[in-house]
This record gives sequence, structure tokens and C-alpha cells, in this order.
Amino acid sequence: MQEPDADRPARPALRRDRRERSGRDVGGDATGARLKVGSLFGAAAPSPVASGEQDGEAPTLLVVCTGNICRSPLGELLLRDRLAPLGVHVHSAGTHALVGFAMQTQSQRIALEHGVSPQDAASHRARQVTEPMLRRADLTLTMTRSQRRGVVEKAPRALRRAFPVREFAALAELVPDIDLREAAEAAVAATGADTLRTRLAGAISCVSARRGLVPLDTDADDVIDPYRRPADVYDESAAQLLPAIDEVIRVVSAVLPAPRS
Repeated sequence: MQEPDADRPARPALRRDRRERSGRDVGGDATGARLKVGSLFGAAAPSPVASGEQDGEAPTLLVVCTGNICRSPLGELLLRDRLAPLGVHVHSAGTHALVGFAMQTQSQRIALEHGVSPQDAASHRARQVTEPMLRRADLTLTMTRSQRRGVVEKAPRALRRAFPVREFAALAELVPDIDLREAAEAAVAATGADTLRTRLAGAISCVSARRGLVPLDTDADDVIDPYRRPADVYDESAAQLLPAIDEVIRVVSAVLPAPRS
């Protein structure tokens, strides 16, 4: 669904070289940011989960766009495909969803090109985002800044767990894996709960702490809306989204061990 501010300059592709993040800081004073993690953790701690709605220890990622038929289902399917072995729940919704509609054909094409099964791509049906969804999500990723504002208005407690996906990725690029793991361990020590959700909450706090270390180009944070536009616009939108999805996967994978068989 097209938004008035959807057509904005594209942020340059995120760096794909993971080596420099494996053991040292990239930009900013990461030591200072690491010291803030303990104080920030409480704000980003997992919200209570209603009984029976999901595994209390399993983290949940929620991906949000407007109609839930182009951008957010693509993000959902890519994240789910890569994170399912870690026991992570991933789902999506729209701020003005075309409830019950299938994923757009061009978005399905892109999903298949990146390894999503045809069955998973074809089975998506759009749904409206709700306050309980936002309350239960450990991390909410929106396609635009305006969607993030709408999410926070609907569920104020999601404030520190909701990000435009490209902003989250740009901040995460500043955090090496070792800092993410240390933040996860600090969260476990602070709460006494060694769960996957606690570990992810620590990592999210660590990423959020970088907000003051780098100026963000707010005009380039949105993922362009390709709805009812040519195939090349879908490709452009995916080119903005996919590197950000890779960065989210890196953050989650760095702190969540694979479930024991």
C-alpha cells in the first residue's frame, strides 16, 4: 500500500563483511554503549505472554507494513526461513491490512528466488496488526518511520522494541557479535532467567544504545512500497529490505543458541 512518504532516497546497501564485527567495534565508542546495556535492559525486557498463546521462552518477531501483502510478508518469510531452527516465531501484519489477501505475485517471486518454499509463499494471508500482537512481540520491525509511530501509538510499551527495519540494521552494524553476546549474558545475569527471550532482549538493548552514536539519515530509512507498481520497483524495494533482514538475522543468531534436539 503506497504511503505519501514512500518514495525516498535509498540508503546505501549495508556492509556485508561480517569479519570486522566478530571481535572489534565498528564506529563510535562501543565501550561506552556497552556500559549502558544494564540500565537499558529493563525497558527492553520481554513483555508478558498470555497463557497458551506461545512458548514463553520462544522469542517472537513481528514485521509490519501497510497492507501486509508486499513488504512485510517478504520480510516475515525470509526471517522465518532462517530463524526457525533457533526456535524463533516470526509473523507479520499490516497497519491498514487487506485482510485475507494473498501475498502479491512479485513479492512471492522474490521470496522464491531467496529460498522460500512455494507453499509458504502461497499460504500467506494478510491480517491487521493489533495491540496484543505488538505487546507480545519481542522485536517489531516496520517498513517506514510513520508505521513505527503508528505501532507505538497503538502499543506504547513497544516503544523500545519497535524499529524501522533499516534503522535497526544501521544501528546493528555498529555492534560486533561479541558485544551482542555480552549484552545477552548481562540480561540473563540481571534477571536470573536464562531464556531465549531474555537473551534477545539484551541484544536489542545493546543495539538501541547505539542511537546516540551515529546520525541516521531519516529520509532514507523507509523501504519503498511497490504495491501496484512495476516489477522493477518490487526489486528496488527488496534491494532495500534484504540487507536489513540479513542484519536482523545476524543479531538474533549471535545470541540465540540452537535448541537442543
